[in-house]
This record gives sequence, C-alpha cells and structure tokens, in this order.
Amino acid sequence: MFHWVGGLSAASFYVPYKAVRHWSWEIYWATGGIFSWIFIPWLFAFTQTNDLIGVFSRTSNETLFWCYFFGLAWGFGALTFGLTMRYLGLSLGMAVALGLTTVFGTLIPPIYEGTLGTLSQSISGKIVLFGVFVTLFGIAVVASAGRDKETEVSQKNSRESIAEFNFSKGILVAIFCGIMSACFAYGLAAGDEIRALTLAAGTDTLNQGLPVLCIILAGGVTTNTVWCIYLIVNNKSAGELIGNVENETQIDAPKIILSRKILAYNYIYCALAGLIWYLQFFFYTMGESQMGQYSFSSWALHMASIIIFSTLWGFYFKEWRGVSQKTFFKVCSGIAILVFATIIIGWGNSLAS
Repeated sequence: MFHWVGGLSAASFYVPYKAVRHWSWEIYWATGGIFSWIFIPWLFAFTQTNDLIGVFSRTSNETLFWCYFFGLAWGFGALTFGLTMRYLGLSLGMAVALGLTTVFGTLIPPIYEGTLGTLSQSISGKIVLFGVFVTLFGIAVVASAGRDKETEVSQKNSRESIAEFNFSKGILVAIFCGIMSACFAYGLAAGDEIRALTLAAGTDTLNQGLPVLCIILAGGVTTNTVWCIYLIVNNKSAGELIGNVENETQIDAPKIILSRKILAYNYIYCALAGLIWYLQFFFYTMGESQMGQYSFSSWALHMASIIIFSTLWGFYFKEWRGVSQKTFFKVCSGIAILVFATIIIGWGNSLAS
C-alpha cells in the first residue's frame, strides 16, 4: 500500500504544473524543485527522525559520497523527466522512461551485490523475480499501446492534449531519462549505513530512509540547479519570478506584468507539485522498509504503480481520445498486467515472511 500511494504521488506531481500560467519551464521546474529537493526533505527528516545531524556526522565519507554521486547522476534523469512529459505526454512518456528505469533500477543492485542467484533458489525468490518480469511485460504492453496511439491519433489531436508533442525527440529524451533515473535506486542501496545509524538513534523503522533522501536529493538538486540557471540566463526568464513575462501575443512587444493573484497561484501550484513529488519517495522508503530481503523488488512495484496511475491521468486528460478499440483494450490490458504483477511480488514477499 505504501508503494501504491507513492506511485500515485509520482504519477500526479506534474498535474499542478499544468495550471501554472505564463512561466517558462525552467522557472516552474526550479521553483517546484526548491520544495521537493531541499525544503520538504529536510523538514520531514528533522521532524520524523532522531539526531539527524549526529547521524550524518557519524556516517562515513564514502557512504555520503556515493549517495550524493548517484543523486547527481539521477538528477540528469529527473531533469529530462520533465522534458519527456512535455514531448510525449503522461501516458507514453512515463511508460518508456519508467520501463528502462525498472530494468536497471530493479535488477542491477542484486546482480552487483551477488544476491540474485541466492534469491532465485528459493520459491519465494522465484515468485518475486517472476513478478518483476511480469512488471516489465506489462510496461512493454502499455508502451506498445502508446506507440499505436501516436499512429492512430491525428497530429492535431495530439497537440491539443500535448502542446509540445514531438515523438522522435521525446523517445530519445525518455531513453536517456530512464537509464539515468535508475541511479536513484543505487543511491538508496548505498545508504544502508545511514539507515542503520538512524535506527540506532531511535528512529522508527518506517522513517529510516528519510535521511538517505536528503543526501541523494542534494546531488539531484545540484544537477537541476546548474541546468535551470543556464536556461534562465540564456532565455532571460528570471523576471518571470516577479511577474515580468514576455507578451505571448505579439513579437518584440514589451513585457507584461502578471497580476499578484496569478503570480501567487503559480508559486502555490509549484509548491504543491514539489510536495507531491517528494511524497513518492517518502512513501517509497516506508514500503521498502517492509520488504525484507526482497527490498530490491520495491523499485519494480514503484514503477508499476506510477505507470498505472499516470495512464489513468492520461485518460483523464483525453490523451487517448480517438484511439481504436484494439489500442484501448491493449492499454487497459497493460494496466491489468501491472496490477497482477504487484500481487505476485507481494505474494512472494509474504511467503518469505
């Protein structure tokens, strides 16, 4: 249930951004990032764990470095994730990007640690691994349905629901995003020492992953900040933060001033998006803490639930309007397979208990 709530949060965080008016991508992405990568993670860690600063002071430099490094690498994935949504929409964008993320983020850690062979020798381990592969199959079905949608729906309808739709550019961005985003799973795996120290300090089991998120997201915010500053300087969009925006109706027209109400709502929507984004990993770490020796399967559960809910959001925003019954049945089948996969992984985990 924790992974499902986290998946719902991850699939929903981009929705408030759709309500932001007259702001460039780099402005609302950086504004939301201040909340999701800096303010909220440290607020939650300070209030939900014990002796946060002491835990970090006792953590080895090696652990801090690798958590930060993988967060830095993941930042490239997070950065291009927003671009994936811009070019492909919620449904197809998440299916392609998260499909690759699932493969690398789920299977690489146990392969690297040398535990995959051991896990596959038990009945429960085989069931969990089977559930992971069913997840990959479900993602492939959803992605295939998304590709069929793009061939069936006219370019006009695509652009009505996705203003900057560009399939070829979106696919390239999504592939890069999917590979780099898997580094978040590596960062979580690298934070075992931090989790042990915060548990020793008296932190509740469910909240043991919150300090790890602070370090990983510190790396992620570094990548995103550098890129957003570059775009802000290049596009001369800094004035948008105080309401000075380009006149979108006339070329070379003087800037217009947003009303205080619109500007305030932009900040509110970005803060809400940042909070919802962070909640995905807040609940993810809770779910992972309950997975025992099969914690690696948490990543597959997380990705599956994201795709399920993002596809439902795609239905809501009419991204699938105009598709054939065959394609609609295919995407619904993909969702059903992903739900079935989460049941399989949960069943295997319960047998191990």
